[in-house]
This record gives sequence, C-alpha cells and structure tokens, in this order.
Amino acid sequence: MKTLTGVGSTPLSGIGTARWYRPEADLTLPDRPDPSAVDADAELTRFEAARDEAREAIRRARGRTAERVGEEEAAVFDAHEQFLDDPTLVGDVEDAIGDGALAERAVHDRFAAAIEQFEGLEGPMAERADDLRDVRDRLLRALLAVDALTDLGDLPDGTVLLAERLTPSDTAELDPDAVSGIATVAGGRTAHAAIIARSLSIPAVVGVGEPLRAVADGDELLVDGTDGRVVIDPDAETREPTAVEAAAVTHDRVATVDGRSVEVAANVGSEAEIGPAAARGADGIGLFRTEFLFLDRAAPPTEDEQYEAVTAALSAFPDDRVVVRTLDVGGDKRVPYLDLPTEGNPFLGRRGIRLSLDEHRDLFETQLRALLRAAAGEDGDGLAVMLPLVSRLEEIDAAVAAIESAAADLDAAGIDHAVPELGAMVETPAAVFLADRLADRLDFLSVGTNDLAQYVMAADRENDGVAAYHDPLHPAVLRAIDRTTAAAAGTDAWVGMCGEMAGDPALTELLVGLGLDELSMSAVTVPAVKARVAEVDAEAARTLAEAALACETRAEVGDVVGLDDA
Repeated sequence: MKTLTGVGSTPLSGIGTARWYRPEADLTLPDRPDPSAVDADAELTRFEAARDEAREAIRRARGRTAERVGEEEAAVFDAHEQFLDDPTLVGDVEDAIGDGALAERAVHDRFAAAIEQFEGLEGPMAERADDLRDVRDRLLRALLAVDALTDLGDLPDGTVLLAERLTPSDTAELDPDAVSGIATVAGGRTAHAAIIARSLSIPAVVGVGEPLRAVADGDELLVDGTDGRVVIDPDAETREPTAVEAAAVTHDRVATVDGRSVEVAANVGSEAEIGPAAARGADGIGLFRTEFLFLDRAAPPTEDEQYEAVTAALSAFPDDRVVVRTLDVGGDKRVPYLDLPTEGNPFLGRRGIRLSLDEHRDLFETQLRALLRAAAGEDGDGLAVMLPLVSRLEEIDAAVAAIESAAADLDAAGIDHAVPELGAMVETPAAVFLADRLADRLDFLSVGTNDLAQYVMAADRENDGVAAYHDPLHPAVLRAIDRTTAAAAGTDAWVGMCGEMAGDPALTELLVGLGLDELSMSAVTVPAVKARVAEVDAEAARTLAEAALACETRAEVGDVVGLDDA
C-alpha cells in the first residue's frame, strides 16, 4: 500500500480500477512545411470552419451540462465561446497563418503561449489555463478531423480516471455511476473541471503531482477527496471508512458544540438535483434556480409547469424550507427567445429583478402566480421566495406590490394561494449598505458570494485578467458579509449564504463566526459541512472571524483561517 497526496476537491471517497486518460495521444500535429508552400487563404478558411465547428460543440456541451449539472456550472462554456472570438488569440493565429504556418500549428503555438501566460499567474487565474486547453483541443480536433480515442461517457463501472489534467468538457462527459473517482497530476480545487466533478458527486483529488505517473492502468486505487489522498492497493483497514461513508450522511439538523443551530441546505439547478440533495441530508433547498425551467426550449414555461416544478421540490423536503429564486437572467445568463438587451457591460446592466420589474414583468407575474399557488399546497409552508440583484428599496416595494396583485387575481379567480416568506439576495454593495432596511422589510437575506465578490472588488467574474481580484476571502468582501449579518441582528430576518464559499468545510468555522444562520451549497458537500458545524464552538468561531476581519490582505486572511493556498 502506498499513499499519494494532493488537494481534495470533492469530499467523498471511492475505490476502483485505475485507467489513464491521455487525450494528447490522438492530436498528432503535422510536420511544419516550408512556409512558401502553404496556401494561407486555404488555411484561414480551415481555421474559420474549425471555429464554427468548435462553437457548435461548445454550445452542445453547455446544454448538456446545464441539464445534467446546473446552469451555474454550465456558464463556464460561455467563457469558452468568448475565447473563440478573442481578438488577440484569433489575430495571433491569423498572423501565424499569414506567415506560412498550417492552421493546426498556428492554433497549437498561439494557444500554448497564452496557456503559459496564465500558468505563470497565481490562484484561480492559473487554473483558467485549463479552459484555454479545452478550446484549443476542440479546434485541433476539428482541424485534424479526429475524435477522442476514449469515450468518457462510456467508461467501465468502477473506473478511477487518471489524467495529467481534465478540462471542463472532459469532466462534464463523465457518468458518476461508472466513475468511482478522479485523480490528476495538475489542477486546483477552484478549477472549473473540479467544480463540475463536485456537482456530479465524483470523488476527486487534484494536483497530486509527478508521483501519480507511477500508477499503472489496472492498479486498484482509493480516492479520498476529503483528506486529499490517493491510496494504491488499499488494505482492509483503509477501505473501511469508504465502505461506511454513507453512514456519515445525517438527515438531522446540526448545531455547534455550544448549541447554535445552523441550517445546511443545497443549491439546486435542475430537477435531477433534487433527489440527490435530499439523499445527502440537506436541510432543504437554500437556492432553487428557476432559470433551468426556461432553458432548452422555444418559449417560457407556463404557470402550471412552474407550479409543478416548485411543488415537486417542496414534496422532496416536506419538513424543510425551499428557497426559490425568481428568474435571474441577463449578464452572463442568456435565454435566446427572451431577446435580452445586448449591453456593453451586462453585469452592470439590466438583469435579475431589474428585468422582472420592467421588460419581463409578464414573466415575473406568471412566476409569482405559480409560487403563490405552490405556497398553498400540502407542503407549501416551507416555501420562501428570493429576489435577485436587489439594489434599491423601491425594488422591494414594487415586488411586494406585484405579489399583492397576483394574490388578488388568484383570489378573484377562486384559486387557492398563500403568500410565502420573502427575501432578497445580497449581491451588491448597495444591498450591503441597505441591509438594515432590507431586514426590516423582509423575512430573510441570502448572501450571494459570487456576485458580491464581483461587485465589491470591481472584478468581472468572467474576465480571467482580473480573476485574482474575484476572491470572497478578500477582507473587503468579508467585511461586507459581516456588515450584512450585523444589520440583520436583532430583527426577525435570518441570513444565509449560497455559493462555493458556503460549501467549503475549511471555511465553515469562519462563516459561523460571521453570523450566518444558513449555508447553502452543492449537495455533495452537505455531509462534510454538517460534520464541521458540529465540531465548531460558536464563541471561538466569532473570535476567528474577528481576527479575519482585522486582516488587511487576502494572504493574511488565509493565514488566520489556516488555508494552504494563502
């Protein structure tokens, strides 16, 4: 038995048979010809055709990922499509072709330079290099007219997939029922491929390094995504925790050692995620993304379709809360048939509640009718409705008026209905500064760390050039979270959090110390976070939070919290 160490990405364990994935084996490039013998016009035409083919493949991958995993995880493919139109990358490839390079060589060489630049950076920015590799490989496969040698969607049961690294496209193809684990030489926990693996509940350890190459096809491996271990030929004692891992799932509510209750809920981005969330012991749904109901179709869902989807979620959690976010489109979330506006800076434009109260008020009213009907159902007492991207109190007043209007219409029609809890996402600095007023008007607030970090740090989360700024552990973001919970203290409003930050067990003590009442995350991390909550002393957690809030840099916060990546 031999143990290799890396970075645990999915806090699950699995045992299976090693199988190496080497996609580069089928991407043999042609020799470099004499530049004078290259027909540049023909190569440019081939390059354009490859871009079109890659674009269609990316869109298909996006649709599959949105359906299987969720809209948030699928959004990475929007960035991949943007790489295809990046003027610098495209211009560099075209210039190389003009200088006498074959299209394959031009794509390989110019993308290699960009990948090297990203890998020279730190943190999340370095991990975006895998996204460039994904796009590069799609272009090369189109130019070389080859298919992958390994069908990742049809691996034998019990496969532990080993690779130098996996791209988001690779990972999205995997069947979680067949793949017992993933281990890679390179990669990090926040890479898009790692995030998708977590959403698929596939045990994963990344960044194992060169020792992983000593593992041979056919070796028996244990992948421990909690402790970041890959064990070769595990003995019976090592296997035992994996065999009984399911027993770690608890369907009971948890509290800190000194008795403070913390709800641990799941984020759900598709109907397929509801059952696994319940099975993993989630205390309800802390973020039900209704966007998935509007995707992969030619027209918006009807009132009855939305009612049925919400009722199904409530039925899966009859004793828990289900927080449904009203339609949150715009920005990076496009729905073709809605004819959303094209804006120079869509993240600062018309999205979320702004569209619901303006151009798409009809969709909002239909959705509200469905939600009010669901609230009157057998399990409707647990329904809560959450408004996205709130930045003005007038938006709350308008939304309340719309709810009252929908209730009056249903009453006049003799249709059973009830008014559920109402809350708002805290994603903007405006919402942070208005948190006390919001808490007075609403039943709850939920901190959306992805957008909050984006807006507090003025860093577009889709722009890799500022990825290092988009970090929820920056002191400014932590202080925004603390200001929100402090504003709600003493009111009847509870405060939750949804996003990747909430699902990291290494941050649970910090978040408890910051005063969060609820944490909502990918279902796969629910058991680990519940276990961590039960170990936390709330008073000690507050001391930790105060130390983190006193920090001046992200590196200092990492030291205080005890993160290895600081």
